[in-house]
Amino acid sequence: MTKEDPTAANRKRDHIELAFKSKVKREEIDSRFYYEPVLQPHPVDMSLEKDFLSIRLKTPIWVSSMTGGTEKGKLINENLARICHDFGMGMGLGSCRSLLYSDEYLADFDVRKIIGDHQPLFGNLGIAQVEHLIADQKLVLVDELVDKLGLNGLIVHINPMQEWFQSEGDLIGKAPVETISRLLDVAKYPVIVKEVGQGMGMGSLAALLQLPLAAIDFGASGGTNFALLELLRNRDDRLEELVPLVAVGHNADEMVTMVNELAERLGDRRLCQEVIISGGIRNFLDGYYLMGKCNLNAVYGQASAFLKHAMGSYEQLYKFVETQVEGLKMATAFLKVK
Repeated sequence: MTKEDPTAANRKRDHIELAFKSKVKREEIDSRFYYEPVLQPHPVDMSLEKDFLSIRLKTPIWVSSMTGGTEKGKLINENLARICHDFGMGMGLGSCRSLLYSDEYLADFDVRKIIGDHQPLFGNLGIAQVEHLIADQKLVLVDELVDKLGLNGLIVHINPMQEWFQSEGDLIGKAPVETISRLLDVAKYPVIVKEVGQGMGMGSLAALLQLPLAAIDFGASGGTNFALLELLRNRDDRLEELVPLVAVGHNADEMVTMVNELAERLGDRRLCQEVIISGGIRNFLDGYYLMGKCNLNAVYGQASAFLKHAMGSYEQLYKFVETQVEGLKMATAFLKVK
């Protein structure tokens, strides 16, 4: 760096003109962190690498399950797989139900060559479909799905509210924890369990933590709520009286607190070691805070934030993720979770 400062005059003028517009109100201060500006240099070469699902991630972000089998599904999934490859992130595909019996939409989901051999890629089925496959003795179809797509494992989404409000929804006939237990007895692949926008309470988390799951994906309240989404799709006037049900649930912060308490309480009975903190994660600061607060090995997941950028050019998506990674590095260098 030279001693000359050719932009000094312009910079100082900007400082004077913008000084009164640059005040942060007391209520706007993010009080979740200690700001420590003297302990680290700028994180130019900082690594964010983390082991998750027995795989080394370059970035501790999970691209949560979204879509497939739609007009833009192929473009979206290919963009998301490419960004996961370029930034070393994990990815969950949208519901792969259609691929159990037909390869019509295979191209929408077939992204292993794009994401590469070293990033985690998980398929996704609903709990009702898994229940039916077990009852029909057709779980071999899931094995074929895993092989067909080159998956690392399967995500099972548990969505009783969504199914109830969906006009085409399936009834769940058995307690999901029973179905998951039966799947784990025979599965030759890792299994993740997630909710779809309302999170899970203490009892559900306790039951799942005692199963040998690869991870629990929160799907907490505060992000896209698929029960509400289905209610908006459904024209049945009778369901309007059930609207209060879509507002129940648990946010990600509350779920981290519950998981921490349960991890201590369960001790050796806890078989699940990792979580994906998702649902209402607005930005990298939310993700950084919740990962720092969680006592289990964790990454954070987002869906709608990625979806918004994945429907356009790849360059737009790249710039979005690049900024998130930059923010995570700055937070890691200068912020400590209280």
